[in-house]
Amino acid sequence: MSQASDKAAESTVLGHPAGLFVLFFAELWERFCYYGMRALLALYIAQQFFSTLSSEEGQAQASASYGGFTALVYALGIFGGSIADRVLGYRRTIVLGGLFMALGEFMLMVPAGNYLGFDQKQVFFYGLSMLIVGNGLFKPNISSLVGKLYKQGDPRRDGGFTIFYMGINIGAAIAPVFCERFAAYMGSDGQPDYRYGFALAGAGMLLGLVCFGLFTRVLGDKGLPPAGKEGFGPIAMVTLGGLIVAPGVYMLLALKEDVVGYILYASFAAILVFLISVALKEELQQRERLFALILLLVLNCVFWMGFEQAGNSLNFFAKKQLSPLTLGSWSMPAEWWQSVNAVLIVLFGPVFSWLWVALDKRGKNPPIPAKFGLGFLGMGLGFLVINQGIGSASSAGMVMWYFLLGLYLVHTLAELCLSPVGLSMVTKLAPGRMTGMVMGSWFISIATGNFLAGKVSTLAATKAGAASDALGKVQAYGEVFSYMVYLGVGLGLAVIVLSRLINKWMHGVK
Repeated sequence: MSQASDKAAESTVLGHPAGLFVLFFAELWERFCYYGMRALLALYIAQQFFSTLSSEEGQAQASASYGGFTALVYALGIFGGSIADRVLGYRRTIVLGGLFMALGEFMLMVPAGNYLGFDQKQVFFYGLSMLIVGNGLFKPNISSLVGKLYKQGDPRRDGGFTIFYMGINIGAAIAPVFCERFAAYMGSDGQPDYRYGFALAGAGMLLGLVCFGLFTRVLGDKGLPPAGKEGFGPIAMVTLGGLIVAPGVYMLLALKEDVVGYILYASFAAILVFLISVALKEELQQRERLFALILLLVLNCVFWMGFEQAGNSLNFFAKKQLSPLTLGSWSMPAEWWQSVNAVLIVLFGPVFSWLWVALDKRGKNPPIPAKFGLGFLGMGLGFLVINQGIGSASSAGMVMWYFLLGLYLVHTLAELCLSPVGLSMVTKLAPGRMTGMVMGSWFISIATGNFLAGKVSTLAATKAGAASDALGKVQAYGEVFSYMVYLGVGLGLAVIVLSRLINKWMHGVK
């Protein structure tokens, strides 16, 4: 290692590697880009391309499109991780992914018209395709790079991932508010023009790349290209590959969502089979660690099926079924509810970061599988909270705002038990030679969960559309949310009971 690399490796801020905070701010602005767009996406699709927001049929179609998009966003992470491992290195893959994402955001803001034979909807969905390609390059690799800042067994690793997770959620917290306000300011006749919200999200991505580029020197030798892959040639090759892949992604978005589902299910199954085949060739300790990882990948998929109702069914619920928080003459815009989970994570993230370390010092830190079980319990109980509100809904089918706040509070605590711990777990359980690929597998499991979340949201919209009155429509949501209660609580209890057995497979990883 060079003297400069040694100095960078020794540099710390608040007890953590200084490089963590470079990645913190880069990820903050990338998440501003993604969550600012996500907060507006389903509402814009329903309004612009599928009838109106008031139509349950349009809502169901928008929910399916949204589910397919969010699934593919995470699905391409498997390729991004492999590209970083074998071709570009983490740093260059992150920058290239950010540029693809920014371009995609700006394509979303095209107005109605004809563009070289393509209409607005086609250009819009091609912009989504560019976002998917870019996110696949960016997202798994910045998370993997965080893990590489810490040596194996470093007790700061979980705390570092929780700090990094706060960066994600600061971006996610401010994005819906800023993007909605900018869209409202640029709108007319009292209606927001969501296209300008997408433009602001794209500007956020460019700012993230500036943060990353200016301070990469503090990363030392972490994330550099593999030996023999330096130079511009590999960059040009991957850029061309991304431009070739984007039309294929567009075709997937244009297909019926069931086709995307079959592809995702097959991909997830293939990854699990591949990981099992790798595990069988490893010595006993690494083999059992991989088996534990495979089980937790499946559980992760199910968790996000419930949790990711936030940007879909719960987004429409806030827009149409919620009595808003009102202060004087001001009422909270429905889009701002997309910030609540992130705000709560920023508030509670430091508490959980401290809690895991404090419990570890006392020998009482729950093992990773038990934390997964607690996450599932929280997911189920959060839907129980909103169902209490639905049970007391007015005759007009309106639910008081504080029940949705209660759901987001419980879901936030559940997420903090599972998601940052899960990111850290991947970097611990995966063989060092394939960290990027296994991190991509983690995001494939999230992708499959997001697709299933779209199915659940579509079911809620369909059932609401079949109801004859306003109260029946909100009760239809409650019926679908009940499935999530049973699933979350049931799996949570089962995982907690089995956590000691699963933990044995992990051979000291915690």
